Amino acid sequence: MVVIKEVSAKEISDSRKDKTIFISIKTKTGKEFSASSPNGKSTGKYETKPYKKNLEEDIKTLKKFKEYFSEEIIEKFDDLKRIEDILEGHIGANTLFAFESALLKAFADEQKKEIWQLINPSAKKLPRLVGNCIGGGKHSALLNGKRPDFQEFLLIPDSNSVEKAFEMNKKAKEKAEEFLRRKDSDFKGNKNDENAWITSLNEKEIFDIMNKLNIPIGTDIASSGFYKRGKYSYENPLLKRNSEEQFGYIANLIKNYDLLYIEDPFSEEDFESFSKLLKKFPNSLIVGDDLTVTNSKRLKKAIEMKAINAIIIKPNQCGSLLEVKKVAELAKENGIKIVFSHRSGETEETILADLAFGFQADFFKCGIEGDIRELKIKRLIEIEKGLK
Repeated sequence: MVVIKEVSAKEISDSRKDKTIFISIKTKTGKEFSASSPNGKSTGKYETKPYKKNLEEDIKTLKKFKEYFSEEIIEKFDDLKRIEDILEGHIGANTLFAFESALLKAFADEQKKEIWQLINPSAKKLPRLVGNCIGGGKHSALLNGKRPDFQEFLLIPDSNSVEKAFEMNKKAKEKAEEFLRRKDSDFKGNKNDENAWITSLNEKEIFDIMNKLNIPIGTDIASSGFYKRGKYSYENPLLKRNSEEQFGYIANLIKNYDLLYIEDPFSEEDFESFSKLLKKFPNSLIVGDDLTVTNSKRLKKAIEMKAINAIIIKPNQCGSLLEVKKVAELAKENGIKIVFSHRSGETEETILADLAFGFQADFFKCGIEGDIRELKIKRLIEIEKGLK
């Protein structure tokens, strides 16, 4: 039984040096537990706002409400509903996620359990790693005036060991660097927000490299980021594609490069094109992120329209861990693969690994290297070792 005695919040910087929230709670036993929230850069327009008005206002709101929390007793995961009832409409998603994460840590400590055990004590299956190897889109700087239009070029090792997959991804990323140095005269060995290589090559040239790495590959197209006035406006090279042309182009890429994983190939409104692509490529993962934004209503629509067979879950897209649970359960009931994902602006928070394992995610998308991302992968490896 967790009884909250004190709540405090402050501003910290994420891995992109943007402001985010850090929350600490003190329980009746005198112990302190804290958690922070990441920030997204490529955000879907249907995401819950990170803060009600702004970060400073959310911090003030928590201070105002701290007396209410002391009356609440948290005994199980679903008791988070009591906290959500108090705070509904008063704070944003980042604040709610950090607060609920700190509460789960307190509850796990009190119960002498791992955080994932609060969600599913009989969890066994470990998720498969998805790592961002080469970057583009909003996450990457221009290189000699160019960058890939697609946002992420992903490695997805087919290994049932997280530790082994982690090593495979790191080695493959080093090999990718060698190929980039040979093929891209502008390449400087720099990395983007997610520690992926920055290049001036276009997506076809990158897929040529990725196919030499002998690991299943995928891409986050993040197409809403370059969808303007009914057209997909490519810059490398310069051209515009309508929905039909975009469909034909993506279909050819899947076929020619044997893509396992395709995230957000169309704009966040275009359920129909997602559906058409899934029908044509039922054995590839057609993944919704901006389309579904960790929202059970959007997921229901995607299910009705047979638009996706995999969904990204980013807990701070909705803030509520109860909504995360609802989305995960709905996905499982309908045979949709679950991909728990980091954000481009990350913190040292590692609870994502516990949530992914607890909700029995199929995939864990968390970069390949960089301290802030490796912390989360290493937490997953720690969970893996604890099962043996």
